[in-house]
Amino acid sequence: MNNSAANTGRVLWAGLRALLVLTVVCGVLYPLAVTGAAQLAFPGKANGSEIEDASGKVVGSELIGQRYDLPLKDGEDTPAPDLRWFQPRPSNGLGTNSVNTRYSLILSGATNRSGDNAELIRWVKDAKAAVVEDNSTADHQVKPSDVPADAVTSSGSGLDPHISPAYAKLQVHRVAERNGLPVAQVDRLVADHTDGRILGFVGEPRVNVLKLNIALKQLVATKG
Repeated sequence: MNNSAANTGRVLWAGLRALLVLTVVCGVLYPLAVTGAAQLAFPGKANGSEIEDASGKVVGSELIGQRYDLPLKDGEDTPAPDLRWFQPRPSNGLGTNSVNTRYSLILSGATNRSGDNAELIRWVKDAKAAVVEDNSTADHQVKPSDVPADAVTSSGSGLDPHISPAYAKLQVHRVAERNGLPVAQVDRLVADHTDGRILGFVGEPRVNVLKLNIALKQLVATKG
């Protein structure tokens, strides 16, 4: 009986020591080592790929999209887009937070609806009509055939920070008119903020909407 109790005690003590050692190694030392290495090698990415505006204020992450909306009015379920700014892909998961009042993560994810789903088809048709109406100006009429797919559909995550160059260029006339800027100047702004394929062949050309709008804000501030 005494030997059995002693053996049990030794096993428990060995297990406790293993737990303590693994807790220190895996729960303290390893995370500290990985965090330290990340801060040394990739500080920007390790801290969330934060983006600062011209004043040095953090206004978001280059990995997560944002909406640019007008304040919600009485009786509105969803706010209207602020058409002074380039608009991102559709998403119900982007709104506001305490750092940037145009930004918050409410939810994210795909619609999980098939291509022939009636509700999805209605969403796309409504979104296309809105894009045509919002981006048509006195001297530039947008046609339904001009609207690219990313203008009317969300990404799989619902958080895509990029739009296609085609969607960015579709918005140029409207942004120029709303901000009192020459169309050529805004078009050049889009070209300057268009990223090519990674390594020249991976993915598609894209435009980060937050970076583009930060540059637009600076341009508007200096136009006088």
